[in-house]
Amino acid sequence: MKIRLSGIVEESIVDGKGIRFVVFTQGCPHNCKGCHNPHTHDFTGGYLDDTDNLFDKFMEDPILKGVTFSGGEPFMQPKPLVELAKKIHTLKNKDVYCYSGFTFEEILNSNNKDRVELLNNIDVLIDGKFIEELKNLELSFRGSENQRVIDVKKSLQENKVILLEGIDY
Repeated sequence: MKIRLSGIVEESIVDGKGIRFVVFTQGCPHNCKGCHNPHTHDFTGGYLDDTDNLFDKFMEDPILKGVTFSGGEPFMQPKPLVELAKKIHTLKNKDVYCYSGFTFEEILNSNNKDRVELLNNIDVLIDGKFIEELKNLELSFRGSENQRVIDVKKSLQENKVILLEGIDY
């Protein structure tokens, strides 16, 4: 399935636990002041790729712990990311992280079935807009203090936000 990307990083140690394959989607409605990736905001920028191609690249590197969806705003292109996440989850001990300017609650209550389906295929969500006034370089896997690192599976089971254990908050 086609997806519009800003780029990929084949091995990252800053976008979640372990060595990760990072998919940077193109297009973001949030326009956060001080955004780390402002070049990803334009919905017509970047380039088209295919989820099969991304999966094949992921499979070339056996040391990867998982994939991270970043952006841009991944939830603006949920269908191809659902397809990729499902393929990743067929593999043993591989996980899916996702960054979003939307909160967990906004996604869950959005009445957008494609976004909710993506949420259901993510293991860890780092949610919330980047707020420059709350920027903190000492935080694990996030840029501002309002953002949360959420254990999605536990949160969906318990019907409340459960933060991922082992992260300094």
